[in-house]
Amino acid sequence: MKAKKGFNLRDVCGEQIIVGEGKENIDFSNIISMNESSAYLWKNVQQLPEFTNEMLAEWLTEQYEVDYETALADATTLSKQWIEAGIVEE
Repeated sequence: MKAKKGFNLRDVCGEQIIVGEGKENIDFSNIISMNESSAYLWKNVQQLPEFTNEMLAEWLTEQYEVDYETALADATTLSKQWIEAGIVEE
């Protein structure tokens, strides 16, 4: 998977949201709010050309007190949500 270009994490009034930048990404009906852990993961995936659910799970276990199986299940759910939201490509 890879993060689509033009979608950046911004702090808006204390909330972490994904903002589409550029004419092709303007769609205010689909603003994506991120919690602390998903914002952390988004910052990481934006730095790489591609990522996997396993990579997301590893990052979660490194940053938070969570076992790998739980982290992988959460990462899989999150990546599906990102794909549905149109900010990640498979």
